[in-house]
Amino acid sequence: MKIDNRTIWNEAARVGLVFGLFSSVCLVLKEASALTGSTFVVQLAAVVLWAVEFFGCILLMKKYMLDLRDKFEGVTQMDAYRFGRRIALLSGLVLAAVDAFIIMKIPEETIAEVVNEVAATLGASVRDQMDRMTDRLPALTFFGQWVYCYLYGTLLSSIMSRYIFMQNFFQNGGDNNLPDNQ
Repeated sequence: MKIDNRTIWNEAARVGLVFGLFSSVCLVLKEASALTGSTFVVQLAAVVLWAVEFFGCILLMKKYMLDLRDKFEGVTQMDAYRFGRRIALLSGLVLAAVDAFIIMKIPEETIAEVVNEVAATLGASVRDQMDRMTDRLPALTFFGQWVYCYLYGTLLSSIMSRYIFMQNFFQNGGDNNLPDNQ
């Protein structure tokens, strides 16, 4: 089957949901570790789950780009890059929505406690700025997380799209017809 723009969007939507759910599960597990009350467990979970998410996304991107290359006819390096970028855009939406939802469910007392601790450390002038931001925290979290996911995914897809075609090139002894300047 030949690849076209619509196919790339459809495949990216399906895969973006997988990425978004994978990252959301890691996020929820990080938040659940806070329920233990142990600072050590929270910090350990944050580090371990960050590594799982970071390297898991790399392995998933490689797997799905290879699947795209092998499943469809005429996939170019640029198609793989576009596919990865769209995955990043769509999975970022899922993760950002889950993250903003979690922020909205944090009790106001907890947020006030955090603001008080930070204000005690940084000073009273910071407190006013933080008080103004707490109302917009879910929206700021949503857009910040979405931009981060998109930038990370774009960088990753740029690297991976080149890698999967170079891997194919060397496995076939240099006989693979790589697209020019893509």
